Amino acid sequence: MNELMRAVSVTPLGEPERSVLLNVADEVPVRLTFNGILPHGIMMMTPDHLEDFAFGYCLTEGIICSTEQIRSITITPEHDGVTMDVTITGDAFAPLLKRRPRAQTGHTSCGICGTEDVPDMESIDTPSLPIDYTVSASAIRYALSDLDNWQNLNAATRMVHAAAWADLSGRILLIREDVGRHNALDKLIGARLQDLDLKEKGFCILTSRYSFEMALKTSRANMATVVAISAPTYRAYQLAQKLNQTLVAIARRDRQLVFCGSERIS
Repeated sequence: MNELMRAVSVTPLGEPERSVLLNVADEVPVRLTFNGILPHGIMMMTPDHLEDFAFGYCLTEGIICSTEQIRSITITPEHDGVTMDVTITGDAFAPLLKRRPRAQTGHTSCGICGTEDVPDMESIDTPSLPIDYTVSASAIRYALSDLDNWQNLNAATRMVHAAAWADLSGRILLIREDVGRHNALDKLIGARLQDLDLKEKGFCILTSRYSFEMALKTSRANMATVVAISAPTYRAYQLAQKLNQTLVAIARRDRQLVFCGSERIS
């Protein structure tokens, strides 16, 4: 935990004689390359669970279709940040060679910054999510009430986002935190890809707003039900509707709003 945050001395406003130590989360540039030769971009992120991020990012960006297409991940610390090289199979690498690398650094708040095109609704070919189980309102409320207990980095810094996976009883099974909300989600998705136990039925909880990129990532990861602490954007709401996703948002412990997909809520 110590390498993920730093203590800084701050002065309370109006009290120049006094200083206090405050923990702040760190963020580092992670330079992403593929097969040792293809630079893909630089992500600003919390430097933990980087392998999970690689798996999740590659899936949600459409670089891979399955975990078997990632052969190895090499993480190399550098003077200011990390280089992460992902070796993927030839069938995944060939289409990637035709893409342009990101034109700029991907900021912590950004999901598609630096990419050439923003997908429109008509061009998204992600399959509609099936309704093969329901989630109870009590399970959602139980998970929301327990969420704070899982956010260790946020408890120490009060400044990072989280993405969590809960089972149908509302028991949180896994959480990932990051200064970037997209990064936290990719880390969670990547962890689920690698753990068969986490692929069981359940729902995703996000401590951030539900933007278009977050809707795209969760749907590509087959997350049929998403609970977001903040409101969705209208574009994200449209995508959730299009893909038959259940979206519960502005979710507080005592009140939650179902934006779409109410047939999955029991």
